Amino acid sequence: MKNKDTGFLGENIATTHLQSLGFEIIERNWRFKHLEIDIIASKEGLLHIIEVKTRSSIEFGYPEQMINAQKMQFIKNAAAHYQFENPTWKWLQFDVIAIYKNAEETWTLDFFEDVYF
Repeated sequence: MKNKDTGFLGENIATTHLQSLGFEIIERNWRFKHLEIDIIASKEGLLHIIEVKTRSSIEFGYPEQMINAQKMQFIKNAAAHYQFENPTWKWLQFDVIAIYKNAEETWTLDFFEDVYF
């Protein structure tokens, strides 16, 4: 499976999981210039900016460990632009969904809420 296909599969898994938890998906792969937010969702009046990281194995580390300082800054900048374009959203939260194939060849999802960048 190619990286782009793995990422697309992960975002689909993440979207389904979020909807099962009662989230409303507002945007997927929202872009502003070179910045991108994987999933923008809402729940109980709070805007969620969600980064999805998917790996086909954990041989080189867990997916969430692949979010470096530069990526975090890009996500914050993208969120600021989204909030500027959508000023009705006053409160937002950053979340991470990490998805990886485990030893049983099934996909494991870890949802990290309210991640502080």
